[in-house]
Amino acid sequence: MKPSRWRPSHVCLQNSVYACARTRKGGLMRILAIGDIHGCSIALQTLLDAVKPGSDDVLITLGDYVDRGPDSKGVISILLDLEKTTQLKPLLGNHEILFIDAMSEQLDVEAWLRVGGRETLLSYAPDRTTLSWNHVSPEHMEFLNERCLRHWESDKHLFVHANANAVFPLKEQSDDWLFWTRFDDSYPHVSGKTMICGHTAQKSGIPSLRPHAICLDTWAYGEGWLTCMDVNSGEFTQANQAGQIKKFTLADLENQAGGKTTQLPLSPPN
Repeated sequence: MKPSRWRPSHVCLQNSVYACARTRKGGLMRILAIGDIHGCSIALQTLLDAVKPGSDDVLITLGDYVDRGPDSKGVISILLDLEKTTQLKPLLGNHEILFIDAMSEQLDVEAWLRVGGRETLLSYAPDRTTLSWNHVSPEHMEFLNERCLRHWESDKHLFVHANANAVFPLKEQSDDWLFWTRFDDSYPHVSGKTMICGHTAQKSGIPSLRPHAICLDTWAYGEGWLTCMDVNSGEFTQANQAGQIKKFTLADLENQAGGKTTQLPLSPPN
């Protein structure tokens, strides 16, 4: 279900900032990417408590903050707080587009409710039972409409919600590629950079790894995990709605993909 008329109302002025050259105590500043959150505020807060992004860190959230999970309102409130404490680069996801379009009557509301919108509206209702636009925070809608980015880029990585056409630079990507195309259709980008994305749920709970791309949507709202990747170090941290934490490395993923005996941890570390 793709809205046919949506276009961002803002110009993204900070989507190609090469941040790796800046330093932090102990080495390079971190560039952190978090996959699809989908209303899972407990998992998000647990993840942030473990990763502890600071003012020198760039934190890219890959979109799909709303729908399906129980607390979309809480997730956006956390993102607003992160704008004050870290270098947040919040990407727009297709579910934010659906939310915006449904509220502006460019999309049938019932269609949106069926794909997770009901849970989003209920998260704003004081009694958690009433579906009403009147309860939706104008500040939250301003954030989604005005401050979420279509994409972001570092010197080695491309960050998008869903995917990117391999032959076009990010500024020339279509909505269909950036917000709707599945990870299955990804190919090495002409820039030579590694693409970091979400959108295509990995129901194994494990990020999907390709030589040219990594998908961090690990089904947080289902039975999976919310994933954060430190793209410089290759370290992964995951959290779930039960407040559990897992950690592993890019080498662990590569070993598993190569059929070696290394197994990703299945229980919280000590």
